Formats: sequence, structure tokens, C-alpha cells
Amino acid sequence: MKTLTGKVAIVTGASRGIGSMIARQLAALGAKVVVNYSSSPLQAMEVVKEITGAGGEAAAVQADVSKLADVERLFSESIALYGKVDILINNAGVILYKLLADVTEEDFDRLFAINVKGTYFACQQAMKYMSDYGRIVNFSTSINGTMSPTYSVYAAAKGAVEQITRQLAKEFGPKKITINTVAPGPVNTELFTVGKTEQQIAAITQMNSFGRLGEPEDIANVIEFLVSDQAAWVTGQTLRVNGGYV
Repeated sequence: MKTLTGKVAIVTGASRGIGSMIARQLAALGAKVVVNYSSSPLQAMEVVKEITGAGGEAAAVQADVSKLADVERLFSESIALYGKVDILINNAGVILYKLLADVTEEDFDRLFAINVKGTYFACQQAMKYMSDYGRIVNFSTSINGTMSPTYSVYAAAKGAVEQITRQLAKEFGPKKITINTVAPGPVNTELFTVGKTEQQIAAITQMNSFGRLGEPEDIANVIEFLVSDQAAWVTGQTLRVNGGYV
């Protein structure tokens, strides 16, 4: 069913991985989708091509969410294209695997600029431009339920996203806009697999209840619920989507 017909969605970091799956799934439900990318124009256009080839409507918009001016332009271009914004998926993010002693100031600033600053100011733009009864979904990580070496900066940034979501829920409430966070566990994407050996991936796979990695579809299916009318009473929450990983 085309449950999102007439809706306009912005998906940040949508050129690959979970973001591209979310963009395709929202489009399949009838939404017009803005496929945001930072530095992967060919991949973003491939996502747009897949959506339009299936009868949907989408456009790629470049913006580096770590820069406020780019976030503002992302919204202004989206509104110029489609007239409004109903759904915001703050999927863009980066990860870092370093022990405390090895983390640099540049590492710290980069992770917080993309994962936290980008999310925060996209929410600010949503407050200005989003239609009533809109939907915002931010991204955290199930690592925040563990104690894992090398994840300290990443977990700190995603913990900040969870608190942003909680604290903004009542600010968005008067417009009947919900804002929630999903916190995936290990998912079979480049963001997770790069830098890990097959043995490491196999060991992590056995840490959940089902003995497999999550797939982008597993996360997109939860997003589909959170942006639906059925989720109108869910706001300010963080939902771990991890197959029982933690």
C-alpha cells in the first residue's frame, strides 16, 4: 500500500548502506524522497535511478551535514523541489575504532560534527520547515548498551543523539511531530565490515539471538513503522534494533 503518498522525505547519507535502503523503501510507499549525499554523487544518482525506474520520485541533493550552511541548503533545495518536508531521517554518520590513547582532536571533532552537529541542526531546520504531523528519526547505536574498547568517541556521539531526541520531543509536540531514535546493532554494510577480519565478523555475528548480521532491510522496516500514522503515540524514544545483540 502507498501509505506515504503525498509525503516528502529527506534521508541524509542515503547514497549507500542503510540510508539507500530507507530511501528506496520510503519511495516504494509513495513518498517523494530527497537522497542526500556528501561525496558519492554516482552512488546517490544510482539510488535515484532505482527509485524512478520503479515508478517513484526522487532527487539527489549534495550537502555535508557537518556544515550548518549545507544543512540549511539541503532543506531549502528540498522545499524548492517538492514544496514541503514531512519526514526527516538523520542517517548520515561516521564511525571510529580507536583506543582512548590514540584518539586525536581531529578524530573527536569530525565524529561530533557529522553525527551530532549534523543531526542537531537538521532537527532545527525541521522545526522551521516541517509540516505538522511530521516524523523525525535519528540514528544511534546498540554499542551504547555495551562496554566496548575502541568505540568511546563513537558511543559518546551517539549518546548525545539519544539525548537530543529526548530533549526535543516536547518542543516538537505542539506540531504533532514525533522524533525518535533507532539504535542498530551490527548490520551488513560497509560502515560495519570495513576494517574487520572474517573471524571478527563471525564472532560478532554469534552475539545476537539469531546468529546473523542485521541487514539494511531490518532497519528500514522499523523506520517504516516510525514514520507511519500507527506510530503517532511514540516519541522521544530510542529503539534498539539488533536481533537481541544487547
